[in-house]
Amino acid sequence: QIGIYLGKFLRMFIYENEWKVLPMAALVAGLVALVMNASFFVTMEGTLMGSFALALVCIWNGCFNSIQVICRERDVIKREHRSGMHISSYIAAHMIYQALLCLLQTGVTLYVMKIAGMHFELCKPLFTPWFIVDLGVSVFLITLAADMMALWISSVTRSTTTAMTVVPFVLIFQLVFSGGMFSLPGWSGSLKNLTISAPGLNVIAAQADHNHLPMVTLWNQVQGMGSRELSATVTLGQVLDFVDDNTEIMQELRSQEFTATVTVGQVVDYLHEGTDPEAKSIREVELDATVTVGELLDMLQRTEIDRDSLSTGTALTLRLFEELMKDPEVAQTVRNTTLSGKTSVGELIDMAVEEGLLDEYRDREVTVTRSLGDILDLMAGEGEIEAMRSETFTLSMTIAQLQAQLGVENVRAFLQETVAGSSVRATFEHSRTNVMSQWLRLALIVVVFSSLAVVTLEFIDKDKR
Repeated sequence: QIGIYLGKFLRMFIYENEWKVLPMAALVAGLVALVMNASFFVTMEGTLMGSFALALVCIWNGCFNSIQVICRERDVIKREHRSGMHISSYIAAHMIYQALLCLLQTGVTLYVMKIAGMHFELCKPLFTPWFIVDLGVSVFLITLAADMMALWISSVTRSTTTAMTVVPFVLIFQLVFSGGMFSLPGWSGSLKNLTISAPGLNVIAAQADHNHLPMVTLWNQVQGMGSRELSATVTLGQVLDFVDDNTEIMQELRSQEFTATVTVGQVVDYLHEGTDPEAKSIREVELDATVTVGELLDMLQRTEIDRDSLSTGTALTLRLFEELMKDPEVAQTVRNTTLSGKTSVGELIDMAVEEGLLDEYRDREVTVTRSLGDILDLMAGEGEIEAMRSETFTLSMTIAQLQAQLGVENVRAFLQETVAGSSVRATFEHSRTNVMSQWLRLALIVVVFSSLAVVTLEFIDKDKR
């Protein structure tokens, strides 16, 4: 009986124009692909919407495959059942025929989406070497599950008019309770488990690796608000704690280098006045030998000094002094100066100032490059700065200016990572176990609805007609 009815359905496919479901599937898939091809498999929110849309396309195709096939020939089924037809054979033939029809629709859908520019190549397959094949299994199972659901509805309703009236409500139920596009209250969890759209959405989003894609909606909104001004009152302590954050973005900001130009006079005055704690520590260094300045510098160059172990101010001053001594005119004047006895660096600087050894070079410029992290560490180490941590001040700038200061790419990465992290779902995990579990749920739905169709039609003889 299965073979007989399967042959009948195949003839109906050809001669009663049931093949028209294929171009309809191509049309619906093309419309979705043209709208979603720029973001589907590319961004997190685009993949979520695309997965939701593709799942509904599959449900649409499956529902209209079989919503009328039983109710339109209910009288024939009743008569043949009384003549010895097995309902299980009849439904089995329908399952085979509908599975072939769903397989053709799957191929048409994926082919149309491919030529419409969908980025299947961006996704990593889990089961086969080709992602489109893995996705095809999901599309087929979703379509077949919806097909069997519609087959059962067709077996329950007694006219095609009633069946077509029920379909919109079924599609709305699948749309609302999928859990993809709408936030559902707690009591609706059990209803979500009754839908085909929920596992359909989950499996497509999981295969597309939704959880590891960037989210760009917030970034696009921020870009559109570039001229909007931001104003906030913060304490100096909050600013220092923020810049001391050990995040990847802040570390990248701290590594940015700034170039400053100072004169010889500014360096000498800094060391001569000695009011800064770092300057005092340098001035107190004692030189207990008879040596020229040139010999002292040569000794420093031969000695491996780990500047990373020095305090920021000491390292900065040492670098400035070395740069100064590279100037041939300065070196000629200063290098031959003899230091005898127990002399400190401070006394050396004071002698150079009092004797005017560097007066003619006071306006000579020396360029030093320091990272933002070094500058911030220097500021944070100042006692006066620490004492001012509780003082407040107002920051005011536009969003575009803030991006320019922090770096546009840094801001983009920070926003995308932060927002994407809050949108990660366990049901969208890109793993074989998760995808297989969703496939099994869809297969179980196929079995349940086909079994319900058999049970329902077993009572067809009790129709009053």
